[in-house]
Amino acid sequence: MKKILKEVLGVDVAQKELVVSLGRMYADLSIEIYAYKVFKNDDAGIVALLKWVKLLANKDVRVNFVMEATGVYHEKFAYYLDEKGYDVSIVLPNKISNYFRTLDIKTVTDKTCSEAIARFGLERKLDFWNRPKKVYKELKQLTRERDQIVEERSMVKNQLHAEEVEAEPNKGSVSRLKTRIKFLNKQEQEIKNDIDGIINKEENLKQEMEYICSIPGVGKLTAVIVLAETNGFELIRNKKQLTSYAGFDVKEKLSGTSVKGKPKISKRGNKHLRKAMHLPSLSSVKYNEAHKELYIRIVSQSGIKMKALVAVQRKMLELIYVIYKNKTTYQDNYEQEKRANNTIMVAAL
Repeated sequence: MKKILKEVLGVDVAQKELVVSLGRMYADLSIEIYAYKVFKNDDAGIVALLKWVKLLANKDVRVNFVMEATGVYHEKFAYYLDEKGYDVSIVLPNKISNYFRTLDIKTVTDKTCSEAIARFGLERKLDFWNRPKKVYKELKQLTRERDQIVEERSMVKNQLHAEEVEAEPNKGSVSRLKTRIKFLNKQEQEIKNDIDGIINKEENLKQEMEYICSIPGVGKLTAVIVLAETNGFELIRNKKQLTSYAGFDVKEKLSGTSVKGKPKISKRGNKHLRKAMHLPSLSSVKYNEAHKELYIRIVSQSGIKMKALVAVQRKMLELIYVIYKNKTTYQDNYEQEKRANNTIMVAAL
């Protein structure tokens, strides 16, 4: 019997199901996907899945459980595996989708997706997942709740405006709408207080926030959303991964020497990150000279203001990542000094 190097369980996570494929890599680097099954995404289903894996997998090789970061549906399974001491790897969805395109698979189903994830885990050396800090999970829940409240309040304000400009406004409706707005304002303030309370209890988080908020246009709420949505950049290894995770990566349709359709961002990523960067980008093009130059250059070339604004948003998100990783504050003239130093070094050589 051939020696087994790796065993991987590829998991395609859905709201109600865990679609799994079990594969192994042999010493000659050949890959075999040898088992497939569907389990319910609940406590009983997870227990049954682990029994099934234990029955089929080689006893001398640890199984690596590989899954995509699919919203919140994968979290319960990942947390359970972490508690039981299993090896878990969580991969950004765009990585799997890009890998899937390289395979000779004509039909996309839950089964083929789980097989692709298993193959990806067997072919790549993946980092093991560590449970994110509880603080990031709490902040994500709070910031998303606030976002829902803000959207609801905007809708209610529109209703109030429509009611007030009518020829004969209904006083009862106007009164109830104003009461709802006051209630939503109160709820938003409560959430902000909860966020402040969490930040004040975490000294490391407080310091990280100070670094990020040193960037012109980036406020406390933006910094909190970025850290919460990325779990402190847990799965992010470089700026390219971050822009892809947020959906800021550029998508083009190419065929031979022709271009079909205008290049645009994919939007196949975390919408909360993209939304969080909108207002800061408006401020940044006014007060950050580098971003202002970028904005003007793109507008002059394309004539599309939104395209320029999205480019600034992407740059700001990348800047937040760099500032966070380097644990430093923002320097306004950093790029100019860098270019000047490079010029001096070249002249010296």
